Amino acid sequence: MKTAEIKRRYLAHFEANGHAVVPSAPLPAIDDPNLLFVNAGMVQFVPYFLGQRKQPWPRAVSVQKCIRTPDIDEVGKTSRHGTFFQMNGNFSFGDYFKDGAIPLAWDLITKSVDDGGFGLDPERIWATVYLDDDEAIEIWKKTGMPSERIVRRGKKDNYWSMGIPGPAGPCSELYYDRGPAYGPDGGPEVDEDRYLEFWNLVFMQYEITNVRSKEEFDIVGELPAKNIDTGMGLERMASILQGVDNMYEIDEIRPVLDKAAALTGKTYGVNSGHAASESHPDDVRLRVIADHVRTSLMLIGDGVTPSNEGRGYVLRRIMRRAIRSVRLLGWQDKALPELLPVARDCMAPSYPELAEEFDRISTYAYAEEDAFLATLRSGTTILDTAIAETKKAGGAKLTGDKAFQLHDTYGFPIDLTLEIAAEQGLAVDDEGFRRLMTEQRTRAKEDARARKTGHTDVSAYRSVLEDGGAVEFTGYAETSRESRVRALLSKGERLQSAGEGDTIELVLDTTPFYAEGGGQQPDNGLITVGGGQVEVFDVQQPVPGLIVHKARVVRGEVRPGESGFAEIDTNRRRAISRSHTATHLVHQTIRNFLGESATQAGSMNAPGRLRFDFNTPGAVPPAVLQDVEQQVNEVLLADHEVHAFVTSQEEARRLGAMALFGEKYGDEVRVVEVGDYARELCGGTHVARSGQLGLVKILSESSIGSGVRRVEALVGIDAFGFLAKEHLLVSRLADIFRIPADQVGDRVEQTVAALRDAEKELEKLRAQAVLGGAGAIADAARDLNGIAYVGAEAPEGAAGNDVRTLAMEIRGKIGQSRPAVVAVAAKSNGKASLIVATNAAARDRGVSASDLVKGALGGRGGGNAELAQGGGVPAGETVKLLTAVEKAISDVG
Repeated sequence: MKTAEIKRRYLAHFEANGHAVVPSAPLPAIDDPNLLFVNAGMVQFVPYFLGQRKQPWPRAVSVQKCIRTPDIDEVGKTSRHGTFFQMNGNFSFGDYFKDGAIPLAWDLITKSVDDGGFGLDPERIWATVYLDDDEAIEIWKKTGMPSERIVRRGKKDNYWSMGIPGPAGPCSELYYDRGPAYGPDGGPEVDEDRYLEFWNLVFMQYEITNVRSKEEFDIVGELPAKNIDTGMGLERMASILQGVDNMYEIDEIRPVLDKAAALTGKTYGVNSGHAASESHPDDVRLRVIADHVRTSLMLIGDGVTPSNEGRGYVLRRIMRRAIRSVRLLGWQDKALPELLPVARDCMAPSYPELAEEFDRISTYAYAEEDAFLATLRSGTTILDTAIAETKKAGGAKLTGDKAFQLHDTYGFPIDLTLEIAAEQGLAVDDEGFRRLMTEQRTRAKEDARARKTGHTDVSAYRSVLEDGGAVEFTGYAETSRESRVRALLSKGERLQSAGEGDTIELVLDTTPFYAEGGGQQPDNGLITVGGGQVEVFDVQQPVPGLIVHKARVVRGEVRPGESGFAEIDTNRRRAISRSHTATHLVHQTIRNFLGESATQAGSMNAPGRLRFDFNTPGAVPPAVLQDVEQQVNEVLLADHEVHAFVTSQEEARRLGAMALFGEKYGDEVRVVEVGDYARELCGGTHVARSGQLGLVKILSESSIGSGVRRVEALVGIDAFGFLAKEHLLVSRLADIFRIPADQVGDRVEQTVAALRDAEKELEKLRAQAVLGGAGAIADAARDLNGIAYVGAEAPEGAAGNDVRTLAMEIRGKIGQSRPAVVAVAAKSNGKASLIVATNAAARDRGVSASDLVKGALGGRGGGNAELAQGGGVPAGETVKLLTAVEKAISDVG
């Protein structure tokens, strides 16, 4: 049975039993600050389980795309580890419990294929239950499961929690006996390779506190609403139904593995057993390739692009592991153009958008492979130098900061550093590298989180949300309103009052203030409460449904429970709304010129200006930018109506509304359309007609990362102001050059070209002046311990290239038969530098230019035994540097 058919039957079974079919959430975990990616089917339902939101259906079913990377180094070594997988899940929100979940599962897996089931042999199915869950045992017996195939297990195996205080409960897992060829008899307790787990039914009936570990936590008591959360591993079920040994042989993965084997000329054993042994590294690498190529396809499909941080870094690491594995197996050409289309063909039956969007997906994937191949070339050279220096110094370990520099600056993966160093007999300070990586990621994560929560514990926000429910936003229809102060907070603590000068967070029952989101900056304004008044300078939504006003008390006192009047800064709102509408027009117009793959990667809508980031592999030609700007302004002149409405996701897709990759949308979505020109899913505020924008002026286009470009523009009066200043500047230049304004550009280019030519001529004259005295300086060489030594200062301000040339010129005039060392010190921009050159005869005496430079500069500098340089010390230390070199030569034996 094909994997796509397994999904179809699963959804059909539960839909026929009253479950709402819920689409998979995008792989990026948008609503959970603690997750980069959705890692389980229940993630998108967590707000319902925690009571933060009212669920729209009593029971649901989904097939969720998931990513798990903690065990990435185990991928390929066993039949169970993979980075991307799919989880079939059915969920009940206080509707049915164990007596409903167990029969539903049993019916699907044992029902005949002709009747829509999976047709598993009931005699080969085992169930595990929590130690004291007699209720589940009795229900299993009623379904027909014999007692000898029901196993009691402890908290480690059969008790589920989120790892934090909250809902939890016992679980019951289903196992399939794959037969004696895979291990001994005795059930899951004896061998979990023979007995393969494929479904976990979680009965969330308790609340836990004081979580110490997976097995150590305190149970408070039963929850009033008992929920069901189940997860069937789709890949494992596919391996059972397709009769293959492991997940790498199922129909969605095996073709990629076969292609990789064909490219590299390696053999993959079909009947290789349940694990790829360490003694068969080719098997492991082929599995890594198959898994990682599929994962890369799915991540880019959901809008993630390679980068050096967050989700993009995970994608980059996965892609580069796959590419490197192919090369280690002997394939030296580009691999992804061979492998990615195979993965697409495997996954498209379930996810047709992968085929529709393959041009975009492949553009980023292939560009990343090109970049990585360049990284391998440059990084390997740098690493080889670091290894040589470490060995020369007598070290046995490459430093963590060097490994981190290779990763952070050059994108060189740590696992490749480890491997190459090991080949040279060196270890790597892996702990030091991990520490630096952790520090970097912690800083980035804290910076991002601080913007939303100000480092406040989100539990304080959740408490406010639980007390009063979601805050209603009324800002689409009004700019001011009466409301009530629900809560005041400061640093995670609730306040009973706040006085003049205090900085607080204020929550209203309803508010016209827009919370920052979707690239749109927040509203500012005033809230008057009784005799007090607060000035709102920021608005955020730290947890879904809760709008928090960050404000300063400018007058009087404010207390929770008091009525107030909230009023936004309407001038700011109008300016931001113009920018947001302009962003939609820029987005649509860029797609008109560059194609559908030019999708939004980020935006910022501020008063009078916008920043729009979009995915495209290369720079946008100036002529195209000009065309984009002209077409946008033609839309403004057409004065289209801007209309917003709420509809279903399905209807929005039918209408062709653009959705942002990685964003999570509910069943109902808000669509903003500008006439028939642009239509996009959006929760922001906009103008009423396109003509209200006045003017859009694109200022610049630049790269902000691999495959991501940024356009910045001004809108409305800010655009007019910019053009007025530009006009004055052009007029002034026209007066200076005494030419018409339309000739200013050409004249400026001619003038700049002439200046550059003059600078080149001056450089030649300077070089001649510096080198003119090389012969006389060489004649003045002094004998130090049998070595001809020249120590000289270059003319102040001499260019670095000229100083190096001078040192080598002097060395050449001394001759090769006589050991010679030339040291030239130079001053430039308040700093001193030192260049040392040696000839072969001096090096035969054991003299190294690199050692002399580092000795004079306290360990700083770089180069080799023949030529080295360094600097960074105060300009007054040139004599000191030359003296240090002279002393070192005098000490040579």
